[in-house]
Amino acid sequence: MSFTEPPRDCDRCPRLREFLLSLRDEFPHYHNAPVPSFGDPAPELLIIGLAPGMHGANQTGRPFTGDWAGDLLYDAIARHGFSKGEYGASADDGLELTGAMITNAVRCLPPQNKPIGAECNNCRLFLTDQINGLPSLRALLCLGKISHDNTVRALGLRLKDYPFGHGVKYKVGDELTFFSSYHCSRYNTNTKRLTEEMFMQVFADIRNHLNSLD
Repeated sequence: MSFTEPPRDCDRCPRLREFLLSLRDEFPHYHNAPVPSFGDPAPELLIIGLAPGMHGANQTGRPFTGDWAGDLLYDAIARHGFSKGEYGASADDGLELTGAMITNAVRCLPPQNKPIGAECNNCRLFLTDQINGLPSLRALLCLGKISHDNTVRALGLRLKDYPFGHGVKYKVGDELTFFSSYHCSRYNTNTKRLTEEMFMQVFADIRNHLNSLD
């Protein structure tokens, strides 16, 4: 594993930097900084979310940890054999990922959970570096369209050739396959845009794909 995470006081995105500094005063016990990736140092699967959640990863300092999206994601991860231990919604719960790593397209919490285009562009070098620095990767899972589009660009591909859709699957090069899903947010699950069954099916497809490579 050889890739660079953003420093705690990363200032590539002035709006995000100012927002996090303000939150350090309001929520002094929160992480309030770029959230590092979490998981197996030699993963077959890299899961790419949008950005940290206010009272989830921005609080705990671990991707998808402490909010509804994490409850569903870590359940899917466990059911499909990518973890050991129990998810306890905190960074010190002892959970370990096996064969998987989780990161975000934008590593800092954006206001209203909505990064702007420039912030996606500024943070993309970290995702590109991560993908290139993990030779064990065989699959990517993008959660939501912003994650999908950022990953397509990080791979040096054209969006028109790799459109977003729930359950889409693309072969990228000789050894990497790219999957996408609707984001596992509370809004998407409450509105039934994404059901638990739909989300679990994406993970089943990924597990079947990785098993076929053995």
